[in-house]
Amino acid sequence: MSGTNKGGSDKIDKIISRLQQRIGEGQFYEAQQQTRVVAARYTKAANWPAAIDILYNVAQSLLKAGQGGSGGDLCVLLIDTYKQAALTPDAATKGKLLTCLRLFDSEEPTRKKYIGEIISWSSRFGEYPAGDPELHHVAGSLYAEEHEAYDAERHLILGTKESAEVLARMEYEWFKEDEAHTAAQYAGRAVLPYLITANVRAANTSYRVFTSLLGDEKSSQLGVQDVSSNSADLRVFPSIPLLNFLGLLLLAVQRGSPELYRQLATKYASHIKELEMWDEALEIIAEIYFGIKKPRQSNPLMDMMSGFFGGGGAPSGGSSRPAVKAPSSTSMPAAEGLD
Repeated sequence: MSGTNKGGSDKIDKIISRLQQRIGEGQFYEAQQQTRVVAARYTKAANWPAAIDILYNVAQSLLKAGQGGSGGDLCVLLIDTYKQAALTPDAATKGKLLTCLRLFDSEEPTRKKYIGEIISWSSRFGEYPAGDPELHHVAGSLYAEEHEAYDAERHLILGTKESAEVLARMEYEWFKEDEAHTAAQYAGRAVLPYLITANVRAANTSYRVFTSLLGDEKSSQLGVQDVSSNSADLRVFPSIPLLNFLGLLLLAVQRGSPELYRQLATKYASHIKELEMWDEALEIIAEIYFGIKKPRQSNPLMDMMSGFFGGGGAPSGGSSRPAVKAPSSTSMPAAEGLD
């Protein structure tokens, strides 16, 4: 992106070269401050291409010079300029942001703020309320490479169709540091959130990738069995009941069968009880896919208060749930933007 005409473009190029020369001389702080001043001048004149060109190029040079704080500061200012210009996410606007993101050192504190800013911008000016899937995928993949599991999960769950395999592989690597019987806990960290976000395809992909890795590496140790029928092929793990439960849960979701889900919940109840962390997720999934609502214990005081104010009482436990719209049919569409 350059100035509005050839003369303007040449002028911007000279400004960038001069600032990059400062960086080459080790005058990092001076380069950062001068860049802010010059960019502000073009921003005030609403010359967005010039302001963005300057910030983008100098930020890259600072990051490449190992100046994460100064480079990160200009990256955040670049996002702010995007917002002022009301730019929408497209290949060009996202490309600049991702180029900068990949130049950050993993230990640079500014990086997390920058990631938050790019997601916030894409949410506000793009078509995805939770943020652009491609931006989530790249951020999540970086975190996965660095074994920052919790940050990786937050982004990959909202990523692209490529994200499911990245997440499953990360969960498997994480699982390998634990005991064999805990495998379902790690697989569930991908499968259940994907189901809650109505991304059935990603839930199936993550389960298939995780169980394939497990079967390939520990088949003899776990006594893995492949079971086929006319309607489904399943890999059974006799020593890990909850992993079998996840596979059968995905089958029940695909069939839209409340009865099958009830049978599963009953059969595996004692095992599920050991994992309290799954309780709320399974309640949400039962409601979304099977229309099964957990009976709420009546609270007379809450009922009376809701009567006064015309609202419903809080769900049992009082915890908030994600607003996931129930599908109108048993065939769940993939989440938007993940094709």
